[in-house]
Amino acid sequence: MSLNEKLLSPLVTPALTFRNRVVMAPMSRHRSLKTIPSPSVATYYAQRASAGLIIAENSAVAANGVGYVDAPGIYNTAQQAGWKQVVDEVHARNGKIFVQLVHTGRIGHPLNHEGEAPLVAPSAIRAAGVMRIAGDRHLPMPDPQALSTAGAQAMVDAHIQAAETSIALGFDGVEIHGAHGFLPEQFLHPHTNRRTDRYGGSIENRSRFLLEIVEGVTAAIGRERTGIRLSPFAGLNDLPPYAEETATHLYLTDALRQLDLLYIHLSDQSSNGRPPIPQEFLWDVRKRFPNLLMLAGGYTAASAEATLQSGLADLIAFGRPFIANPDLVERFRLNAPLTPGDVDTFYQGGDEGFIDYPLMQQDTTPCCV
Repeated sequence: MSLNEKLLSPLVTPALTFRNRVVMAPMSRHRSLKTIPSPSVATYYAQRASAGLIIAENSAVAANGVGYVDAPGIYNTAQQAGWKQVVDEVHARNGKIFVQLVHTGRIGHPLNHEGEAPLVAPSAIRAAGVMRIAGDRHLPMPDPQALSTAGAQAMVDAHIQAAETSIALGFDGVEIHGAHGFLPEQFLHPHTNRRTDRYGGSIENRSRFLLEIVEGVTAAIGRERTGIRLSPFAGLNDLPPYAEETATHLYLTDALRQLDLLYIHLSDQSSNGRPPIPQEFLWDVRKRFPNLLMLAGGYTAASAEATLQSGLADLIAFGRPFIANPDLVERFRLNAPLTPGDVDTFYQGGDEGFIDYPLMQQDTTPCCV
């Protein structure tokens, strides 16, 4: 048996074929000046096109959902032109690329928004901590405005419109960002959702916002081109543990099975010091959801292969290893050492630490994959 036999094997779905099961996880690299992906962003993704699937970094569906300085959007024509260049470069190298659609909700600062649009959230609950803005300043995140029922529905529509735009630009699909404490998870969580309308109260009502997004997106672009990312138990962006967390995510899993979307992508943050996703929960999701399950969180080639061989997952997403190793798949194939990354340029800077990581010496041995 090859060391990475399963990891490097193709995965065929009715709509898409992935050349291997190595996924480039969505990572915000903060290189999109004024929210517009630059030619360097296109180079960055093209360098990593040997992944079975690239999930491009989270891209805001509306001006008040950008969150972070120099993070991209996909809601105006300049941003869309930048993303079109990315898609074309990846496809020219026979790669597959989805884009992750995000609204950061209460996480952000108006000074990072076009027109200084105010923060919005399910309820007017301020997030703890500060946000970096232009000029490398850090300011407290202000109180968000609570969305009206109509305003919440407008945010659902913004996700659907962004999904349609993404497919028109040539993306192979979209991933809905329902994780990491951003707007959809803010609706899921009772700490940030104090609503009394159809989007608040019970698990069913708190799940409604996210499920309406998924239902609308799958209807617009096809369930076979729609994925979702979730991060149960991670507690990111000031979301504390809550009693109904397991029940909420199992309810979501069952609802997502009914919507029949392509994949669920679970983000485990234990390598960043957060609580892990319990193994019994992962196996429960595996049993409940018959479509593709993608896992992310501190995997090595060996642990990814073991997880795939166990049947727990169909795809494994790698984040930081892709930063400094654009040829990560080839390094896995040859069992070659990985280049360490420069942490100071992970989330800020220019081309240095972004598109200047070298490939290892080219190997001319024919590949069996």
